[in-house]
Amino acid sequence: MDILWFFPTAGDGHYLGTQIGERKSDIHYLKQIAGALDYLGYDGALLPTGSNCEDSWVLASALASVTQRLKFLIALRPGVMSPTISARMASTFDQISNGRLMLNIVTGGDPVEQATFGNYLSHDERYEVTEEFLTVWRKVMQGESVDLKGKHIDVTGAYIPTLPVQKPYPPLYFGGSSPAGKEVGARHTDVYLLWGEPPAVIKKKIEEMKERAAIEGRELRFGIRLHVIVREEEEEAWAAADNLIKHVDDNVIKAFQDKFAKFDSTAQKTQSGLHKGTKDRSSLEISPNLWAGISLAREGAGTAIVGSPEIVAERLKEYEEIGIDTFILSGYPHLEEAYTFAELVFPLLKSSVKQFA
Repeated sequence: MDILWFFPTAGDGHYLGTQIGERKSDIHYLKQIAGALDYLGYDGALLPTGSNCEDSWVLASALASVTQRLKFLIALRPGVMSPTISARMASTFDQISNGRLMLNIVTGGDPVEQATFGNYLSHDERYEVTEEFLTVWRKVMQGESVDLKGKHIDVTGAYIPTLPVQKPYPPLYFGGSSPAGKEVGARHTDVYLLWGEPPAVIKKKIEEMKERAAIEGRELRFGIRLHVIVREEEEEAWAAADNLIKHVDDNVIKAFQDKFAKFDSTAQKTQSGLHKGTKDRSSLEISPNLWAGISLAREGAGTAIVGSPEIVAERLKEYEEIGIDTFILSGYPHLEEAYTFAELVFPLLKSSVKQFA
């Protein structure tokens, strides 16, 4: 079980859907989080991409210099960068960090946001770009000189001068729930990522992707992106969950639902459809201790495991048993919750987390 955390590069806070209790994620704060994760024994942390996020590459480069073992899962958008330039950046980062790079391939699911990057391609066209991008990227990262005249990418003699530390290249993480996304994931990536849904649903998705990868002659690992709300007692955790969304009202919920309606991301539509537009716990708890309250007022991963340390550890192990080996977790505020999770739950996962064995 690899346990990663999350860098809140678009801001942090004590509550969702409000500026009350807001915390700016500047370099000083992010360094505090990086130092804590390195000290506590997290395997790595995700730096997201998005129109409201600070640049993941620049921040990761700064944070790598103040950490020793923490790995950086950097979000990469194929549609807005040359695969050759991207490969050189990745190889350089892998060298200067001594093999601490992982890449999260993000095709993008918000046409409005894509337009801000000058990308006006349709949903399936963006996956065509990702397919061609990764074809070039993977080959040059292994020392090949590549010629490709594709529908979207055209390179001649593409290469990188120095190869990465990790062989054949830093691992590629990817999540895509549409047919086009699944095809790219099965063919090119190493770790297929899912957002939190009930274990039975996740199990079916894992089985499908295993079959798709086998057709390509490949094997996949699987990861899941979840929030966690853990306290010493279960009712304390549920109280913390209620407190997190106490400023979320009907207007906030509607604003986010209107925003998500414009997305063409299959996964985002699934996440935003997990709740019934209400803050009632009976509607938000979609399976034991899996709470969809986050999706009321947050884009992306919208579910949290809520409970005591024993319950949270048990729920994580349930996902592990069906094939998940990588957990990308987070909590609000991210600095304090990184400590809370590590102190309360890591001791219950000793057999699964090698640095605590």
